[in-house]
Amino acid sequence: MGARLTQCGLKLVTAESCTGGRLGQAVTNVAGSSVWYERGFITYSNVSKCEMLGVRQATLDQHGAVSAQTAQEMVIGALNRSHAQVGVSITGIAGPGGGTALKPVGMVCLAWALKDGAVRQEIQYFQGDRETVRRLSVTTALQGILYILNDATAVA
Repeated sequence: MGARLTQCGLKLVTAESCTGGRLGQAVTNVAGSSVWYERGFITYSNVSKCEMLGVRQATLDQHGAVSAQTAQEMVIGALNRSHAQVGVSITGIAGPGGGTALKPVGMVCLAWALKDGAVRQEIQYFQGDRETVRRLSVTTALQGILYILNDATAVA
């Protein structure tokens, strides 16, 4: 992923909630990632999502923090508040509590976007404990970055 970002002259920004910085950690575990990783936002509370990423309170009120709409606003906000051209966001319910019938533990909403491009969203329902949900969320986020990079370079 880093080689692909570098090859395309792009930088990555991350916006995380339920993963608490694990995506940023996974990215920065790669030596030389400072060439292609611009910054990360950890926005665990709703207030931080609004203040740091510009998520609208109306979106949170209508759809909740764990929603495709919030994930979309998170990734757009991260791109708008950084110097990156590629963004990813994660928001979800890692558990063990906090789930409901409509939004069960393991529900994770992700969004990916290119600056000034379309947003790709995905909702996953992961099974397992808190650690498993968080690990699978990070893996899915990384795979999605590769997907949008491959899609973007195929079009270019």
